[in-house]
Amino acid sequence: MSVGLIALLDDIAALAKVAAASLDDIAGQAAKAGAKAAGVVIDDAAVTPRYITGFTAARELPIIRKIAIGSVRNKLLILLPAALVLSLLAPQAITPLLMIGGAYLCYEGVEKVYEAVVPHAAHSHEAELSSIDPNAQSQEDAKVASAIKTDFILSAEIMAITLASVPDSGFVTQATVLAVVGVGITVAVYGVVALIVKADDLGLAMAGMKSASPPGALLRAGGRMLVLGMPYFLKALGIVGTAAMIWVGGGIVVHGLETYGFDSPAHFIHAAAERAAQTLPASAAAVRWLVEAAGAGLAGIAIGLIAIPAVGYVIAPLWRRVKPKARGTSAQARRDPTGP
Repeated sequence: MSVGLIALLDDIAALAKVAAASLDDIAGQAAKAGAKAAGVVIDDAAVTPRYITGFTAARELPIIRKIAIGSVRNKLLILLPAALVLSLLAPQAITPLLMIGGAYLCYEGVEKVYEAVVPHAAHSHEAELSSIDPNAQSQEDAKVASAIKTDFILSAEIMAITLASVPDSGFVTQATVLAVVGVGITVAVYGVVALIVKADDLGLAMAGMKSASPPGALLRAGGRMLVLGMPYFLKALGIVGTAAMIWVGGGIVVHGLETYGFDSPAHFIHAAAERAAQTLPASAAAVRWLVEAAGAGLAGIAIGLIAIPAVGYVIAPLWRRVKPKARGTSAQARRDPTGP
């Protein structure tokens, strides 16, 4: 009996080692996938605070909570099952979908730059694609719905990048990595958003401290710096997020083209990065990364410049034709809810 118990304990120990190795592998793959999605994550954190503006301080955190819950639902209830089904039934579709998502990121990033340079022209076609539900109960509902819709697009790109990072893993590993990355990124993004949104309140509280001690004076100075610096921080975050969208999207499209045999852009960027790295061997890795990111960014700008007129002259007109039909169908359904 003692021998059997020892054998059983050995088996349990072996299983524990396998489980630990699997967990380490999942954690490593999740971290790798999360790093690849960093550009989208930065943009998500940069975009979300704009949905909180215009509301009282008491409503800021509840609104962030609503958006975060919607984001988790997007990822776990819709995108994760869809990604797993896609991986099982049509894995060859992952690369084209990634490329479409990458092109969308390029479009969004370049459109933001275009909006900064020519705001009215940029908004003219964006207005055709955006709409607010007239039946929304309040401005808050409309803002939350709009934020969740934007989050869905960014979340889809995050999940696609994550799935592409674990193509040869088993079903359980893929599902676990997708869930870990999805939940982890949501917590990180909306935790950071909450800190950003409430930073000015913290700064005001610090600046209003009455203590005459040196620490109190230091806290007051820090509070004033926080209040004055947050607008600049948000602006810088927006710039970084826009740049990240462009270079991540460009890199995705370039890599996808390479997968299908059109490898000239990828080879050109890689060769330029290698030549630059050779000129500065002491910091070769950093130089190589910077040049590759710059090359992907230039590709992303080119893709975005093509996408903007495509949206303005092709997609938006088609949307104008489809939208009235959809509204008519919806109105008919409201007039006759029981049907024929």
